[in-house]
Amino acid sequence: MGLKVYADRMSQPSRAIIIFCKVNKIDYEEVKIELAKRQHRSAEFAKINPLKQVPAIVDGRFKLSESHAILRYLSCSFPAIPDHWYPNDLTIRAKIDSILDWHHSNLRRGSMTYVFYGTLAPMLGAALNAQATMEGEKILMSSLSKLESIWLKNDSKFLVSNFRPSIADLSLVCELMQLEFLEENDKERILQPYPKVRDWIENVKRATHPYFLEVHGHLYKMKAFLQEQRNNKVTSKL
Repeated sequence: MGLKVYADRMSQPSRAIIIFCKVNKIDYEEVKIELAKRQHRSAEFAKINPLKQVPAIVDGRFKLSESHAILRYLSCSFPAIPDHWYPNDLTIRAKIDSILDWHHSNLRRGSMTYVFYGTLAPMLGAALNAQATMEGEKILMSSLSKLESIWLKNDSKFLVSNFRPSIADLSLVCELMQLEFLEENDKERILQPYPKVRDWIENVKRATHPYFLEVHGHLYKMKAFLQEQRNNKVTSKL
């Protein structure tokens, strides 16, 4: 039994796992778990991941959840994976781990809160929340500032290397792709003060071409749907 990846491509961590597998030509089966249909809450999926979250993998008899753990496992378990993703050099590995640990309570927290409570909540049965949106924006902007001034301060193309991306680059950029759900002027307002972050995002896209755009196809379709809804609201007010 080969590798199975349980994922929803609307989930940013899920996209990171799928892109990693495609870029590195890992043979896998994608099992779609639709969050909007609450398939992750099913008893059947709980047998795969008792935490009822995506992504999750099954590799033979081994089961694993949490995207960063999965990326580390895949990097170390498949011998043909290029070293730059999660290098054998323990000092570089520690830097990558440090960024991934920081990501959960900073960039991911800010981005998720801002986009969810400011845009996506009604689609998932929740209410928009101006206070939560403001708090999310504050964390997001602080996180972008740290990316710009700490890990990208020397105009490095990637977070721990000037040559090739790591699993940290992939995870964090997939997170920031959630900003595509925002109105275009709002997205530009968020990213415009951080030219190094914008360049870094494009570097990761190029390094994972063509799979990055392919895997984000669902996201771009949702972006178009949301924009159509906004346009219809504007038209109805005229």
